[in-house]
Amino acid sequence: MGALLSNFFLSALFMLMFLVINSGGNFPGSLEPVCGPTHPPDPIPIYPDDVHLFQFSLNLEHLEAEFFLYGALGYGLDEVAPELVMGGPPPIGAQKANLNKLVNRIIEEFGYQEVGHIRAIKTTVGGFPRPLMNLSACNFATIMNEAFGYPLDPPFDPYANSLNYMLASYVIPYVGLTGYVGANPFIKGWKSKRLLAGLLGVEAGQDAVIRTYLYERQDYIAYPYDYTVAAFTERISELRNELGMCGIKDEGICVPPYLGAENRTTSNILSAGDNSLSYGRTPREILRIVYETGNEHVPGGFFPRGENGKIARELLYDYKP
Repeated sequence: MGALLSNFFLSALFMLMFLVINSGGNFPGSLEPVCGPTHPPDPIPIYPDDVHLFQFSLNLEHLEAEFFLYGALGYGLDEVAPELVMGGPPPIGAQKANLNKLVNRIIEEFGYQEVGHIRAIKTTVGGFPRPLMNLSACNFATIMNEAFGYPLDPPFDPYANSLNYMLASYVIPYVGLTGYVGANPFIKGWKSKRLLAGLLGVEAGQDAVIRTYLYERQDYIAYPYDYTVAAFTERISELRNELGMCGIKDEGICVPPYLGAENRTTSNILSAGDNSLSYGRTPREILRIVYETGNEHVPGGFFPRGENGKIARELLYDYKP
């Protein structure tokens, strides 16, 4: 009887070892859970067109990184990650903002996240030197003047206080978010798709945090101006729609019910279109907005010399005045 039990346990042991070896340790009850595959069987990780789309988005990632880092820390990529600058010129007019503790913590995190985005894009598809960017208070003042249709007095200063800074932040990340949504149908490689998903998730989260912060203060008067926070977001979104020239793809934090979720809400913490799906924009639309000219061939605004990369430079060179 003892020999029979011994043989039984030996057989069970050999069977267990067989299962472990042939399953890689990944079978029910194993200490090592199944974690793969990490990508589909498509053998092409990155297609050539994927490279150009990601490098186009790299311009806005640089813009966001410098704006957030300077706003929270008083310095940018030249000190935080100089290897990512690649010899490009420092931004014009970027400075430390007068932020309260909460907003400073949020913006600092955003800044470091953008550093990661730049690194992820450049290590995956390559990159180019940091483009020249205008993050001066004067440039933001011009945007606000255009949004309201006349010069605000005093000129809007994004670095003056936390509320102004978050209103200025409302101007930038959402444009990048719509760019990633617009690029999604054209991204083909499995590695490219994984990168896009990671970038899109964080950009959407940043925009949601900014919009939530502003929604909580929708009825505040943005002193010294006689306009509420909600009015500022409405005017900025209207300006971006006007510059983009391709319909409504931008909405303020408060909307009429026909633009709300299921046509039932006036809150608009997450901007979205039909069936609450995110809006997408093409590179041409984005250039019209960030150049602040309404023309993808004419640089200006945040990019005085134009954006870098194949898509932006070809549009710039095609311009016939």
